[in-house]
Amino acid sequence: MPALVSILDLMHRYERRFPEVGGRWRYQSLEHHYQNVCRWAKGVLVDSEAGKKQVFESYGMPLENIHILPFVPPQYLTDIVPIADFHCQYNLPEKFLFYPAQFWEHKNHVGLLEALALVKRECHDIHLVLVGAKKNAYSIVRETVTRLNLESNVHVLGYVPQEHMPEFYRRARALVMPTFFGPTNIPPLEGFLLGCPVAVSNVYGMPEQAGDAALFFDPGDVDDMSAVLRRLWLDDELCAGLVAKGKERSVHWRQPQFNQRLADILEELLIKSGADSLK
Repeated sequence: MPALVSILDLMHRYERRFPEVGGRWRYQSLEHHYQNVCRWAKGVLVDSEAGKKQVFESYGMPLENIHILPFVPPQYLTDIVPIADFHCQYNLPEKFLFYPAQFWEHKNHVGLLEALALVKRECHDIHLVLVGAKKNAYSIVRETVTRLNLESNVHVLGYVPQEHMPEFYRRARALVMPTFFGPTNIPPLEGFLLGCPVAVSNVYGMPEQAGDAALFFDPGDVDDMSAVLRRLWLDDELCAGLVAKGKERSVHWRQPQFNQRLADILEELLIKSGADSLK
């Protein structure tokens, strides 16, 4: 039976500067795995054109064997009933920016905090909510909050239950995702689906993923990021436009389309391998 394998990212090659993928053992382990995958798999699934290019240039796998299957937002997001006492339960301000991410260094919380500190000079009431288990580089994030005098502006909640996540998106002023990793990520898709304006890094496949439905910034440029944060915080019309574009974009790629595309890829793989069709 021919094998079809997913390659979610190759950031151990493209962002080796980060300890979570750049350590010698971790790098060699990932490299060995993906070399073997590209050697014996009949097909590989990637999330984007950027991901396809990276697999090809890294391992020389024939382009016709690399299939693009973009991510979709999880189904549970639209199945959960809104939480009536949300703000009281979490003691949050009415208006806040939102970043859901584990505290890995590549998630770039420190850069986001530095950008927020610049915006605070003008917008004293700006708020940022961070969720994610308090581990990895969490202590560095806390130290940065203190160093930049952002204790009253940044709300670090730690882990929150999955069923509460949709309410954060619905109530947030915007999702801000300054990650250095790609090619693409799922939170922007969650924002589109739930009516949350999105701003995201301009690296790898993220412009391809979000199109005109998001604002983009250089994750390594604090001034660039702060300019985007300021626009999101102050411009109601801009945010309303991003919500509309995000919802429109999300309509065209949901679970049914994902399932059909996967079935088509499997059918193509079986035909090329001389195996029985799915039909």
